[in-house]
Amino acid sequence: MIEAVLLISFFILLAIGLPVAFCIGIATLLTLLLSIDADPAILTMAQRMVSGVNSFALLAIPLFIVSGVIMGQGGIAKRLIDFAKCMLGMIPGGLALVNVLSCTLFGAISGSAVAAASAIGGFMTPEMEKEGYKRNFSAAVTATSATTGLLIPPSNILIVYAIASGGVSIGALFIAGYLPGLLVALSLMVVCAVYAKVYNLPRSERITLGQFVRAGARAFPSLFLVVLVIGGIIGGIFTATEAGAIAVIYALVLSVFVYREISLKDIMPIMLKSAETTAIVMLLISTSVGLSWLLSFHDIPSNVAEALLALSDNPIVIFLIINLVLLIVGSFMDMTPAVLIFTPIFLPVVIELGMSPLHFGIMMVLNLSIGLCTPPVGSVLFVSCAVAKTSIMEIIRPIMPLYVAMFVALMLVTYVPAISEFLPTLFGLL
Repeated sequence: MIEAVLLISFFILLAIGLPVAFCIGIATLLTLLLSIDADPAILTMAQRMVSGVNSFALLAIPLFIVSGVIMGQGGIAKRLIDFAKCMLGMIPGGLALVNVLSCTLFGAISGSAVAAASAIGGFMTPEMEKEGYKRNFSAAVTATSATTGLLIPPSNILIVYAIASGGVSIGALFIAGYLPGLLVALSLMVVCAVYAKVYNLPRSERITLGQFVRAGARAFPSLFLVVLVIGGIIGGIFTATEAGAIAVIYALVLSVFVYREISLKDIMPIMLKSAETTAIVMLLISTSVGLSWLLSFHDIPSNVAEALLALSDNPIVIFLIINLVLLIVGSFMDMTPAVLIFTPIFLPVVIELGMSPLHFGIMMVLNLSIGLCTPPVGSVLFVSCAVAKTSIMEIIRPIMPLYVAMFVALMLVTYVPAISEFLPTLFGLL
């Protein structure tokens, strides 16, 4: 009964176009009102929402959002694209490979898949069209490759998972995301190379050593942000939250005084945009924590765990079922509430079957990243289509092979724990 009220009310609110945070909050409150008296229900919901964002670790999220917005407007994209061209442009289908690498690098630095799709897509789509690539394929490559930066730190969604899991180290998750993120990027590059071979697309002109060195020198200060943040966390110099503050200072100095792409008058609009994004994320987190508490209150996670384990005791089957459920969820729900809601439901199941919480976190984030470029709610997909001036219907056919590549990478990450756990183990974080 309770589960039916929750699901029906949530999907009705979602269908009428209400923002996801309000859908979650209203559906949770309505279910609480049917479970207990009105006054305790309202008070409980308010308490859970406040406690949900009352976390020092969550302070890293607005800080990384600010640094990401600064980097997104600080002239980083063009420098990364030039560097990627020098590395891959001379290979057949080089511009598509450049698109993948640029989105991966920019997504990792900015921490935003949407920013990567917008910034890189705006540069790369016209360039790829000149070389014979169709706009819909360019948009498909941008949409899928922009999500790889969510696995490569600094990543806000990995911070959210660390809190939802109740104890996984943020530093360990950051390190664990590198190999899976690069695996997805490599998988997409294979599809791009095959596409270039089939359509006999040209390669870019060869570059000289001097051009490569100059492009690398221009891109190095931006790439050093990742080294600074991750190196400091691994070395125990600062926490993830302190790393966020350092990232803001570094991005500000780099964009204002080194690249000179941002003036002091741009700071206030940047802060306002960052505050708006932070408010959306925090509202999603607070309402999702309320829903997560409601699920636990009615013992739904343990019931789901028992049902799944009764269905089969084969880890291969259960992991596949969980992946399929998350793929469907990711197509309709934003990553933040999906992580907060489904982590307490599925984490006990995978632990029972021998999967570590760190491994599950990487698998879940990779899985939900696919949802960002999947209709009907894929925000990155819509941004890529808008930038490339194409439609969702036109992009479906060229994006299908890229979906297959991402799914293959997901299966490898799911069933080969070493892809996620090798680096954290190597650095003594696991």
